[in-house]
Amino acid sequence: MSNIKINSISCLFTLFFFMSTALLWAQSESINEERFVSIGGIEQWITIKGDDKSNPIILFLHGGPGSTLSQFDNNMYAGWEKDFVLVNWDQRGAGKTFGRSAPSDINEEYYVENPLKVEQMTKDGVELTRYILDYLDSQKLILVGTSWGSILGMKMILDSPEIFDAYLGHAQVVNFSRNIDYAYNKVHELAIESEDLISLDVLDSLGEPPYDDARSYGQLLRIVKKYERDRSIPAPDAWWEIAAQYDNDKDRKARNDGDDYSFINFVGHAKLGIESMVSAIDFDKDGLVIEVPVYLIQGEQDILTSKELTKPYFDKIQAPKKEYFLVPDAAHGHNQSIVDKQLAVINQILSQK
Repeated sequence: MSNIKINSISCLFTLFFFMSTALLWAQSESINEERFVSIGGIEQWITIKGDDKSNPIILFLHGGPGSTLSQFDNNMYAGWEKDFVLVNWDQRGAGKTFGRSAPSDINEEYYVENPLKVEQMTKDGVELTRYILDYLDSQKLILVGTSWGSILGMKMILDSPEIFDAYLGHAQVVNFSRNIDYAYNKVHELAIESEDLISLDVLDSLGEPPYDDARSYGQLLRIVKKYERDRSIPAPDAWWEIAAQYDNDKDRKARNDGDDYSFINFVGHAKLGIESMVSAIDFDKDGLVIEVPVYLIQGEQDILTSKELTKPYFDKIQAPKKEYFLVPDAAHGHNQSIVDKQLAVINQILSQK
């Protein structure tokens, strides 16, 4: 064989090798971004992380409102980046988004003049979803909402079902007023059974909800969390470790201030004239016909958003597909069983596409 032929074969092999390598690299290009994007007229913080940016996208809606997830080392969903693109969002009024737009000193005037509204946050969520889909050149994504995030998630899929593959509601709120009434009566019953005189004294002094003061809701929720902890397996402490880049005074202040601001808007505070942003939420009335597959993941020991409300609601839902999962050792928040069930359901969704 002549040198010309050998060189030609060598060149072709080299070209093929580089083309194959480039194609492989393009198919598995990773993404790891943390930044502000303009959503709803303000700058809002998002993180986008995945080993392959062409993988299915999951958008997480944190609870609270105000209880952001972006600041944690990703121990809760460790390893998920291999198969999915994970998007976390500090919603309006929370975390770095709140810190970006709020003044350094938060006063009563700021609370009064800057109310949070479910309608605006729903628009934010839909706009963000469209941005993510365009940015990652995808058609749809899977939406995962927890607690308050389940209100926002339900509103988003009702508003724009065409941009979502499916909705996973964890600790799904059905009707805030009925949820909180049930929680009060349940912990009052448990306090009597366990002769918990300290909790009984607080509950009796509060009386049954609704309350005019956000602090009263806070007192009730502390007792609810106490009884949920006693009846469920907690999440590992490592899940709540703050990532180094968020472990600073500025971000810590934004998270704390945003949490207070969001909670007061969530439950309302009569003295400041702030109405509860969720007082009118009733998915039994306007959340029964859903155009995307719906999966509800329910902790059996959840008192705040109990199975006594979520299961009857689920039974009435009309959707292309729906499933309800009761997790025995879980309460309102995340633990390993909840995260495992989320993963199983997401893999089930993708296997059926």
